[in-house]
Amino acid sequence: MATNPIPQFPAGFLWGVSTSAHQIEGAAHERAASVWDAFTAEPGRVKDGSTAAVACDHYHRYREDVALLADLGVDAYRFSISWPRVNSPGGLDFYDRLVDELCAAGVRPVPTLFHWDLPVELDWLDRDTASRFAEYVSVTVGRLGDRVTKWITLNEPAEHTLLGHALGVHAPGKQLLFDALPVAHHQLLAHGLAVRALRAAGATDIGIANSHGPTWPASREPADVEAAKFYDVLLNRLFAEPLILGQYPEGIGGLMPGDVESDLKIIAEPIDWYGINYYAPARVGAPQGTETEFGGITMPAELPFSVREIEGRPLTDFGWPVVPEGLTELLTGFRKRYGDRLPPVVITENGCSYEGLDDQDRIAYLDGHIRALHRAMEAGVDVRGYFVWSLLDNFEWAEGYARRFGLVHVDRTTLERTPKASYRWFRDVLRARR
Repeated sequence: MATNPIPQFPAGFLWGVSTSAHQIEGAAHERAASVWDAFTAEPGRVKDGSTAAVACDHYHRYREDVALLADLGVDAYRFSISWPRVNSPGGLDFYDRLVDELCAAGVRPVPTLFHWDLPVELDWLDRDTASRFAEYVSVTVGRLGDRVTKWITLNEPAEHTLLGHALGVHAPGKQLLFDALPVAHHQLLAHGLAVRALRAAGATDIGIANSHGPTWPASREPADVEAAKFYDVLLNRLFAEPLILGQYPEGIGGLMPGDVESDLKIIAEPIDWYGINYYAPARVGAPQGTETEFGGITMPAELPFSVREIEGRPLTDFGWPVVPEGLTELLTGFRKRYGDRLPPVVITENGCSYEGLDDQDRIAYLDGHIRALHRAMEAGVDVRGYFVWSLLDNFEWAEGYARRFGLVHVDRTTLERTPKASYRWFRDVLRARR
């Protein structure tokens, strides 16, 4: 465990923690179904056979969880709003209560409007889903916009496209490989339409939460370098450049559906800050002709790249390498690539999976990444906030409850909350800055 004080961050820097609705809320019988409800109902889809029907029961225990946030001392709480719940009678009443509770506790609400739990009757392959999303956003901001000022449109459209529609290991379980590209385009279009809807309601603090990480070639061999460049386009530039530059990377726009040039004018609606979820770099090489495993995910042999192990690094319980300096590299790389076009940045997720209440490995992880973030800021990157993933041990998608990312332990039988050593460490960090 690190003992040196965390470096000083600027006044007004936003410190927070993150969660998502499907992973913690439970109360599935009190809302409409999502694609994740349908996915987890299929045998074999989730490794431990579990569902999020109860999850952490945050829906009924939100006051207890807000009290944990207040005790932790965070400035803000990033949660997500369940589109299927909003579509249900009285669904927005829950978020009304949650927002009121947060405001009363002095914690700023920062809702994400889509965190993968698409209503089961919709499909991102259909362009109309983007318009439906904008309608839902208008209803939601109309109800909460008097108290919520900071909004996030989408969470990780790259993972939702790759894992849910290209590889089929997440909901809705489609294995379309590169035929999944329209899913990416329609999500980006939904983002732009959502920005317009939020602006129409008076919102002035809007961002997105995109996942990014440095891409490292497996070697200096030309085939590995080219494969890494292609991977970087798919996982980084494809989801950043339409927003930041108003254009797709070369060769991508022609693969997208519809009037792409007109859509890009919507996609590139100005945002106030750019959210980045960071976990680890990727080491990528030429295809190896066989299936490969990466982070518990099987990558098909027919992909034009293979994701390799990053050797010589400690691993989280999820098998992800711990590379704090990758965050510095990522942020300074974005600043170099996009220059003044890059909006201010907020780290909307950063965290790790470890077992145990005395989670010294998580403390070391967070300590290292906060210092790496500070180094990027010293190098000139305008970063305005940092959110830890996650407040609670939760339903970790296809992994079920086998992975624990929380600062707070949740007993799977009783649902009792127990703050971990990392919770107390982060609380001390936040108190020290004051």
